[in-house]
Amino acid sequence: MTGVQIFGVKNSQATRAAERFFKERRVAIHFVDLKQKALAPGEIKRFIERFGWAGLLDTDGTAYIDAGLKYLKVSDSELLGKIEREPRLLRLPLVRGANRLSVGLDEESWKAMAAAPAR
Repeated sequence: MTGVQIFGVKNSQATRAAERFFKERRVAIHFVDLKQKALAPGEIKRFIERFGWAGLLDTDGTAYIDAGLKYLKVSDSELLGKIEREPRLLRLPLVRGANRLSVGLDEESWKAMAAAPAR
């Protein structure tokens, strides 16, 4: 069985749910706390290409509203800078495993990652 990489923050309920999901299935987890270490540019680009900004941003979250992003028009580079400073702008967790990506609470994708054969 292959492992997964979970990008999130410890106090996120959805991030904890992803950790619990994979631990229960004995899948190796590499957790990246986005409060401690920002998402690498190549990594965020991979998620943007797959889901677009609309799929990645938590537009209903308080961080998004507090940042004024509901009303501001910002460039992609400005948005990346804001995400580096405040990862809760994203729909967490971001999970990568077995050449699959998922955003937010997505147990169907997680099941596919957990079932994927090891490489």
